[in-house]
Amino acid sequence: MPNLDITIQYASNQSQLPTKSQFKKWAKAALRVDTSVTIRIVDEAEGRELNNSYRGKDYATNVLTFPLTEEPYLMGDIIICAPVVEAEAKAQSKLLEAHYAHLTVHGILHLHGYDHETEAQAELMEGIETAIITKLGYASPYLILEGAN
Repeated sequence: MPNLDITIQYASNQSQLPTKSQFKKWAKAALRVDTSVTIRIVDEAEGRELNNSYRGKDYATNVLTFPLTEEPYLMGDIIICAPVVEAEAKAQSKLLEAHYAHLTVHGILHLHGYDHETEAQAELMEGIETAIITKLGYASPYLILEGAN
């Protein structure tokens, strides 16, 4: 099993944030290689600023991933915007914990080079996410999204 070095930074005033042990469990489930990651939980202002600075999009998004290096092991940062995650979970009738688990797995897969820029890439990434999330005991993260369309 690959090694995980994880740091969690809480920079959000939201309640019901996952614990470090939950983030660690979810991240480990998605690891393919040794990884060092910082997961920072932010409020909307910081999420919006980062999304605008790095992606040119002037809104807070649910998760941003910043791969830093692949050698000698994978290293990067994952930013999760707590108010966006909470709003999405409510709007999609998902358990908040399950949505955090999904976005953590999603971010780890991005660090591993997975993407969803094309339909084929999205299908591959979603399939891997679904397998990991259901193995963790949660419902498929895409069931509700598919039903809403």
